[in-house]
Amino acid sequence: MKLLILSLESAPAVFAEQSAAQRSGSSYKPGRLWDNKTPDFRGIWQVRDTAYVNIEGHSGGKGIAPAKSIIVDPPNGKIPYTAEALAKRQENYKSRMTADPSIKCYQSGVPRATYAATPLQIIQSPGNFVIVYQENHAFRYFYPEPRPHFRGADWWMGDTRYHWEGDTLVTNVSALTDKLWLDQAGNYFSLDVNVHERYTMTGPDTLQYEATIEDAKVYTRPWTIRTVLHRLKDAGARLIEDECLEDENGIHRHISPYDPKNLLKNDYRRWRIADAVSKNKK
Repeated sequence: MKLLILSLESAPAVFAEQSAAQRSGSSYKPGRLWDNKTPDFRGIWQVRDTAYVNIEGHSGGKGIAPAKSIIVDPPNGKIPYTAEALAKRQENYKSRMTADPSIKCYQSGVPRATYAATPLQIIQSPGNFVIVYQENHAFRYFYPEPRPHFRGADWWMGDTRYHWEGDTLVTNVSALTDKLWLDQAGNYFSLDVNVHERYTMTGPDTLQYEATIEDAKVYTRPWTIRTVLHRLKDAGARLIEDECLEDENGIHRHISPYDPKNLLKNDYRRWRIADAVSKNKK
């Protein structure tokens, strides 16, 4: 009887590991942290495609390579919007050059921050998992289950709970704001969204990312994206400061890290002008 009990207790972990390997299509075994148990995902990672323009795929443009859809379910590579939600998405698309919240320096959110045009860094220790994103100074702390989700919140990076299935890190993300877009094309979700992520190393320098998105208010069914992040191996690889400056209309906009204005960190000129005008009036 004792042997039977031990067998049953170990079975879920075995089945979970097999399931993770089957779903990812990978048998790669990553290294471990110093506890000799936790898969080691530490490093700086970045996608090599331009799905951030449109996750349904696009034909490219000036200085931007074309990209195929990263939607793997449904097989047609299209988001299964309801008719009403599709109409809203079309409106978003028409105003994408000014309405995209990422352009205005809001955080990219989940899952968009993962396939943004900029890298991310995974920081780990046994029992702790954090991702720091170059985009908009965003970060996520992954809380281990079974701590319950926060309710009634609408955060740009959401509330993340995670567990391990073998060598795959599995999350559930909720409490995301409905102001987020999934890409530059205006794809979106509502406050009722739940995102289920899977991170699996498929090689020493490749990390497969999969996210299933559920939102009955916007979609007719759950749907799934999949992409691959690559490890940045250059000796000087690091996250750089991603800064924004406030324009004359009070709108924050991205500036290049190589722009001399970026050294200012904040553009105080408009306050200085206001002070000068006030002093002259006196």
